[in-house]
Amino acid sequence: MGEASSSGAESALGRAGALPGVSYVMPVLNEAPYVRAAVERLLAQDYQGPYDITLAVGPSTDGTERVLEQLSREHPNVRVVPNPAASTSAGLNAAIRASSYPVVVRVDAHSLLPPDYTRVAVETLQRTGADNVGGLMDARGTTPFEKAVARAYRSRIGLGGTQHHVGGKEGPAQTAYLGSFRRDRLEAAGLFDEAVRRGQDWELNRRLRAAGGIVWFTPRLVVTYQPRSSIRSLVNQFFATGMWRGELVRRFPSANSLRYLAPPVLVVLLAAAVIVGLLGIAGLIIGAPLGWLALAFAVPVLYLLFVVAAAFAIGSRDGAAAMLRFVIVVPTIHLSWGVGFIGGFFELSHDLHSRSGR
Repeated sequence: MGEASSSGAESALGRAGALPGVSYVMPVLNEAPYVRAAVERLLAQDYQGPYDITLAVGPSTDGTERVLEQLSREHPNVRVVPNPAASTSAGLNAAIRASSYPVVVRVDAHSLLPPDYTRVAVETLQRTGADNVGGLMDARGTTPFEKAVARAYRSRIGLGGTQHHVGGKEGPAQTAYLGSFRRDRLEAAGLFDEAVRRGQDWELNRRLRAAGGIVWFTPRLVVTYQPRSSIRSLVNQFFATGMWRGELVRRFPSANSLRYLAPPVLVVLLAAAVIVGLLGIAGLIIGAPLGWLALAFAVPVLYLLFVVAAAFAIGSRDGAAAMLRFVIVVPTIHLSWGVGFIGGFFELSHDLHSRSGR
C-alpha cells in the first residue's frame, strides 16, 4: 500500500513546510529517576514550531511530584495536571484535554527522544496524511541486567520481532510505538479507552484504522527506551502487559496476531511437562509402570537450551555478564507475559477492573 492521501491533512496541519504547534503528553507514576531526562529531551528538540509539555501525574510514592514541580518552575511551557486514576490511559487523556495544539506527541517517562524526533514526525504526518505516526523503540541499558533486557527487546526470541522493536520498511502498520497524532482524528476516535490499562495504544490504533484512518511506521523515528532494572519490576511489567493482552484478545479475537498466543502456549506446555514428569518420577519411586513419563522433563530442558543457544548466538556484545543475565531475562519475560495472558483471557484477575496498572 502506498502513502495515504493528504487531502484531509491540510485543514489541521497546514501545507507541507508549515510548522503546526505540538503538544507533548506524558503520563507519570513513580518515575522520579527517569522523568527529568525524558522532559529535557523534549526541551532539546530542534523543531521550530510552538509547543507545550503536559505531564499527568498519578499519586506517586517516590518523590515524582517534587521533580515535576521543579520542572514546571524551571520551564514555563511545562504543565503538570493530576491523574487521580493513576492509569496510563486516564493520564494521557487528562494531558490531551489540558493541551490544544493540532499535533499530539505521546511520550513515556522511560523514552528519550532524539533531537529531530518531532521534526520528522510532523513532516511524516504532513507527507502521508496518516492519523498516527510512530517509529522504533531502541531499548538501551546501562547495567548488565538492563542490557540483557534491552537485548531481549531487540531480539526475535524476546518480544517476537515486531516492527517497532526490530525495525522494518516505512509504511502502514497495525500499531505504532508511542505515536504522533493529528488531534482532530484522535478526538474523533474518542481518545484512549480508560477501561484499557495496558495495550491502550494498540486498541486506539485499532479504532483509528477501523474508521478508515492510517497508522504509519517509519524507521526514521528512533526512540531510546530505558528498560526495567530488576527482576521484580520486569515481572510486574510483563505480567500486567500479558494480562491486558489476554483481555484484548478475548474482546477482539480477529484483530490480534497469532504471535500473542506463543507465551501462554509455552506456559501451558511447560506446566504440563512438569506435572507429567513428576508423575513419572513418582512412578519410578513406587514401582508403577509410569517411569517413561519422566521424559516429559525434556520439554523445559529443550526450552532452556534454546534460550542458552540464543544467548550465545547474540554473543557478548554487551558483555559476558549481560549475556548470562539474558538467559534469566528471556524466560522471565515469556512466563510472566504468558501467565498474565491466561489470567486476562479467562478474566481470572480482579486487577483487570480494580487496579490502575502501568
